[in-house]
Amino acid sequence: MSLSQQLNEAMKEAMRAKDSLRLNTIRQIRTSVKNKEIDERRELDDQEIIGVISMLVKQRKESAQLYREGARPELAEKEEQELAVLQEFLPAQLGEEEIRSIIEEAVTKTGAASVKDMGKVMKVVTGRTLGRADGRLVSELVKVRLSA
Repeated sequence: MSLSQQLNEAMKEAMRAKDSLRLNTIRQIRTSVKNKEIDERRELDDQEIIGVISMLVKQRKESAQLYREGARPELAEKEEQELAVLQEFLPAQLGEEEIRSIIEEAVTKTGAASVKDMGKVMKVVTGRTLGRADGRLVSELVKVRLSA
């Protein structure tokens, strides 16, 4: 079953269960996917949908952090609840050791020797970790590896 079909089924289930938070979050995903499809003028495949969901996850994390800093815990909790729903549709997250392994393979493959080659390495690593790892963490790990 494609990710798009999974989203449709999850939306129907949320409607039946009258789970408004889950329903609204899934509708937000579908709206973002539809907007991207309109921009691209074609249907998105599962990897591209994962990219859209990853963007939404990043937005929720940043919003929750800002709400906490602004002493608005009730809004931060709502963002975190939406974040939990979004993460259900992403592949299992990679551990730090798995990310390091992917980085090592990318460094070997690209022949990267210094931080100047970070772009080459990130291009390879991002393709393999999209939706499965936080981009900021991946970037930091690549930078540390190339600085060593």
